[in-house]
Amino acid sequence: MNLHDLTHDNHDRLKMKIDKLINWLLFLSLCIIWGSSFILMKHSKEQLSAYQLAALRIFSAGIVLFPFAVIHFRKIDQNKILLLILAGVTGNLLPAFLFASAIAKNIDSSLASILNSLTPLFVVVIAIVFFRDRIKTQKILGVLTGFTGLALLFLSWKGISFENFKYALLILLATILYGININTVAHFLKGINPLHVATVSLSFMIIPTAWVLWRENFFALQFSQTGVRWAVGEATILGIAGSAVATAIFYVLINRAGGLFASLVTYGVPVVGIFWGIMDGEKITITQIGCLLVILYGVYLVNRPDKKMLPEMPLTEFADECA
Repeated sequence: MNLHDLTHDNHDRLKMKIDKLINWLLFLSLCIIWGSSFILMKHSKEQLSAYQLAALRIFSAGIVLFPFAVIHFRKIDQNKILLLILAGVTGNLLPAFLFASAIAKNIDSSLASILNSLTPLFVVVIAIVFFRDRIKTQKILGVLTGFTGLALLFLSWKGISFENFKYALLILLATILYGININTVAHFLKGINPLHVATVSLSFMIIPTAWVLWRENFFALQFSQTGVRWAVGEATILGIAGSAVATAIFYVLINRAGGLFASLVTYGVPVVGIFWGIMDGEKITITQIGCLLVILYGVYLVNRPDKKMLPEMPLTEFADECA
């Protein structure tokens, strides 16, 4: 090997290391952004109603993405517009209100982040029941494992009551909507650039969320008060970072490292959520951590690809629904 070949080889190795470092930085950024969304909702609820919080979150995300949506809109088949709106409703609008309503009723942010990790399990269930997709035994086992972990989690959570269970079900409903959305996008919007789906669908949500903000007297809030300004700021950050920016980062990561690596963010989100919960005074037991591990193992079984088809996995489209 001559000097030129050696230099070229070293350059390729350095480039590979830099690419891996960038991929991990993007990965960690997503874990932090999506994992922090639950604590932001918890703090914002002190001054904002659940509807104000959810509407402001999605409205902020839609406004940020609107300039991009104007460009992308022209590239989309007009016959798919209603499906794009449906994607915005099931993937962003309704889940935002469900999460905000649950956390407004004092569901711990750490518990919310754990329940959110069940999303990929519902993706598989809906794929089997409604879309008749062929799902391997391993993935079905993953679904059962995840639900086992969820059941143990509810039994181990201190202070669990019918009221808490009822509001926790709101989060479960949100994850079911995520599952519907992901399957809808995968089956009916497959030919559209996923980034176009995200920007256009979120931008359509500007209209209903603006109406909700008006109906909820958002503009009559005492913005001169520090607490109100902080709450509005946190909800806005939640929308811009947790919904708009995180979506863009996720698709960049998919393009750089593939859907398999990007989907592993699912495992990092509840870890960050639990960390913020502990920092905020929430009590987490070893048993509850064990239940989280059972849930995540179920998620792992659902998403583990075949060795023959390593690049593929069912959560390639899992972008703006994790916050």
